[in-house]
Amino acid sequence: MGDNVLGTRLKITSFGESHGDVIGIVLDSIPAGLEIDMDYVRTQLRYRRPGQSRLTTNRTEHDEPVILSGVFKGKTTGAPLCIIIKNKDVDSSSYEKNKFRLRPSHCDFSAWKRYGGHADYRGSGRFSGRITAGFVMAGSIAKQVLKKYSIFIFAYTKSIGAVTDDKTYIIDDLSKYLEKREQSPVRALNDEKSKLMEELIEHVKKENDSIGGTIKCMIYNVPPGIGSPVFNNLESNISKAIFSIPAIKGVEFGAGFKASLMRGSQHNDPWIIKDGVIKTSKNDAGGIIGGISTGMPIEFTVAVKPTSTIGIPQNTVDIETMQEIQVKFEGRHDPCIVPRAVVVVESMAAIALLDQMLMEGKIPLVL
Repeated sequence: MGDNVLGTRLKITSFGESHGDVIGIVLDSIPAGLEIDMDYVRTQLRYRRPGQSRLTTNRTEHDEPVILSGVFKGKTTGAPLCIIIKNKDVDSSSYEKNKFRLRPSHCDFSAWKRYGGHADYRGSGRFSGRITAGFVMAGSIAKQVLKKYSIFIFAYTKSIGAVTDDKTYIIDDLSKYLEKREQSPVRALNDEKSKLMEELIEHVKKENDSIGGTIKCMIYNVPPGIGSPVFNNLESNISKAIFSIPAIKGVEFGAGFKASLMRGSQHNDPWIIKDGVIKTSKNDAGGIIGGISTGMPIEFTVAVKPTSTIGIPQNTVDIETMQEIQVKFEGRHDPCIVPRAVVVVESMAAIALLDQMLMEGKIPLVL
């Protein structure tokens, strides 16, 4: 399997660079007979695209998706589905003059060693968050397939820096919570916390700095029995997809790292019968036990690092002169990428789950 391919039954191939002509995705083995809602794809891209608020980069991309193959008479054919968007608002000037200067916490050094200096360094090339536009296009298709089986995915901003929303939400009405989330510039659900998060991002932006945060994601109506133990583990497959998103530094399911502070009597999820269905009375396992879904909502939280490009002078190395230098890097970047990453997390979760269900025959190849 290639470096830019994810999945076992449903394979997605990502291509394009931040400052190249296009960003694209190929989905191989997407079920035939799906009538694609392109307005939904556009909406999902709008949640991710740059320039959407004062808290994001001022790069302006309209991200209009174009299907090149895999659709005939409005429905998927079962052939590879290829979708692209064109890059239009590209400014590579700051990257050209700094091409020999290693940006702290960027991939410059590792890419230089891996590809011998041939990697596209403009806007970080293949390592840029720009490639996640392709993830969102693929995820928007995967979500449309899952919707046919009443499975839906919802994510929101749980924290920015130390400002955290610890409230537990039960997403019983997706449209209501989507509307509430999209009313917040940071994609939070709590109005008070949203204001504090916005103020924090604006504060670090004024200081030419950046800040990270966390995203909570929930998957509802996944039937029990999806996944396998050991290497085809549902947790590990979702985690691999999530870690494919640039800037992700951690994933925890259910109680996550808090479980290390608990006793078994506190962490264990007691089994109950509710409305004739076996469930658990709480969900500290995050809907997965032994690598297999329990039928409870799958819940996980993702840690997102601060944006690496900041406007503060930093120490680095010039690989042309092999000298230590201090430099102030320029370029357009988000002071916090968490709000734009919310839909990317949803998308990768959808891709991983659909792959697993196709692999196990839970969803047919013809709808």
